Amino acid sequence: MTQVSLVPILLWVAALGCAGVAIWRGPRPIERGFVIDRLLRYLFVFPLGLQGLWAFIGHVFFAEQAARAIGWADTPFQYEVGVANLGLALASLYAAFRGFEARLAAAIAGSCFLVGAGVIHIRDIAETGNFAPGNAGPIMVTDFLTPIVILVLLFFASGKWRPKSLATLALEAELEVAQKALRNYRDALSDLGKE
Repeated sequence: MTQVSLVPILLWVAALGCAGVAIWRGPRPIERGFVIDRLLRYLFVFPLGLQGLWAFIGHVFFAEQAARAIGWADTPFQYEVGVANLGLALASLYAAFRGFEARLAAAIAGSCFLVGAGVIHIRDIAETGNFAPGNAGPIMVTDFLTPIVILVLLFFASGKWRPKSLATLALEAELEVAQKALRNYRDALSDLGKE
């Protein structure tokens, strides 16, 4: 197995391992929100952040070797891909220790880049039969896996998926009644002013 094949696997293992340790050492009882937060944190640190730095270094400073691992010719576009990976890495490392909005922004940018890269890898396999480790190996799998997992975790972290409790539904109903009463009161005052 080549370095190109090992790095994405090792970074996913590191993310899951660090998240596991953080959860194990975390507060009790273990809450779903804490688990999601730690999984997101370490996915942003490892498969997005450090893998982005690794790709930056490979595409910018070792362009010929990176191109050979992918099964492509070395071109000046590798510099652009490398710098894009640097931006993704830095945004991801920042987002790892920030709130929902920073994580969502980095996830959207990262998802566009990674899914786009994955599509190119699949197209290259279909059109040319390029099964080089940097094109058809674990890097292609993580191009899809990483954004899917992060976006699903962000969806659960947003709280929008949870059904409302009975207490929340009752409070919302009371608020609706109060808003209607206020509108009626305002209308009645307005009618008095017209007389």
